[in-house]
Amino acid sequence: MNCFNEKCESMSREEMRKVQSERLIKTVHRVYNNVPFYKKKMDELGVLPGDIQSVDDITKLPFTTKQDLRDNYPFGLFAAPMEDVIRIHASSGTTGKPTVVGYTKNDIDCWAETMARTFACAGGTKNDIIQVAYGYGLFTGGLGAHYGAEKLGAAVIPISGGNTKKQIMLMQDFGTTMIACTPSYILYVAETMEEMGIDPKSLKLKAGCFGAEPWTDQMRKDIEEKLGILAIDIYGLSEIMGPGVSSECPAKCGLHVNEDYYIPEVIDPESLQPLGENIQGELVFTTVTKEALPLLRYRTRDISTLHYEKCDCGRTLTRMSRVAGRSDDMLIIRGVNVFPSQIESVLLEIGDTAPHYQIIVDRVGSLDIMEVQVEMTQEMFSDQVRKLEDVEKKIKMNLESTLGISSKITLVEPKTIQRSEGKAKRVIDLRKEKR
Repeated sequence: MNCFNEKCESMSREEMRKVQSERLIKTVHRVYNNVPFYKKKMDELGVLPGDIQSVDDITKLPFTTKQDLRDNYPFGLFAAPMEDVIRIHASSGTTGKPTVVGYTKNDIDCWAETMARTFACAGGTKNDIIQVAYGYGLFTGGLGAHYGAEKLGAAVIPISGGNTKKQIMLMQDFGTTMIACTPSYILYVAETMEEMGIDPKSLKLKAGCFGAEPWTDQMRKDIEEKLGILAIDIYGLSEIMGPGVSSECPAKCGLHVNEDYYIPEVIDPESLQPLGENIQGELVFTTVTKEALPLLRYRTRDISTLHYEKCDCGRTLTRMSRVAGRSDDMLIIRGVNVFPSQIESVLLEIGDTAPHYQIIVDRVGSLDIMEVQVEMTQEMFSDQVRKLEDVEKKIKMNLESTLGISSKITLVEPKTIQRSEGKAKRVIDLRKEKR
């Protein structure tokens, strides 16, 4: 087992519950006494800090949503005085104000610990050279990965996102052994390498930590085959800390949640009732070490499942299944719940096209229609029309079988779907403009 902190990553359930309980009790007192928002919420529920005796009492606590962070913009939910806050990050607010996150020195140290565990999960050690191609700045990805790699003792290349040919040059010249970026971007890097005539086998790259957007096992297979590396999924969100909330290990059977820092739950997004082990629902996290911005039962809107049995790698940390989609990003088409990741999974499983696609949803009269534009490979582009029609038909049938609704499939020319050096924009919902 290649752990960064074996004692914490493989403790018994009883030991973990003890740690969680102690930290949760302290956190509840902290927010009740220092954050008027939480005092009001708890008072409304008739809950006092003394009512929280163990982690079993977590369901007595109020939920927190992204809207709560926006309503208290910028620093209204901070539980530490500004003199103790040494870092401020903010999410890219697509509507209105961004959500703001603060960190004390101890928060940064905890974050570095969980990200060091993430790199160790992917086989990283102090002997590695880690290229961080997540964006630096207000986005948490770049600096989160950076501090974690340094805590691991590895050499860090802080290149940030974009400038793809330079990324490849540094991989060659500096001997990069691991990379951290979005999965859609690493595929773009692989595509650029091919255009430049560079054989990935000539690099020292052995593994990558990919996150910040949903991706599928088929997409992983594509990355691993094209680059000859281990591709692991990592998960995080700025409100909870940033990257480092959970990560896969080479066993690839779920993401190990650093639950001594972030207590996970799964709830029914409609009734808000807790769900048991192995039942799919919305992920909720409570931070139990954060000083600047501790959050109680934060609703992530991400759909996942929790598993508590010990992993083959030896870690005993709770595992969450890969995020299946978002409860607020879920498309409802003709009454059917559709996640973009389901469509991606079908396309990559068929494997006849390039791994680039876009979903366009529209309404004609009172009927929802869905078009999936899929990019052809260069080889396909020169194929006979009949062969292309067969591919379209195959995609259409497989999607209908998976989703339970029909859709229009359009094969588009190579390189026509816009590439992203950050998070890929997969869905265009034209219905919103008609409401």
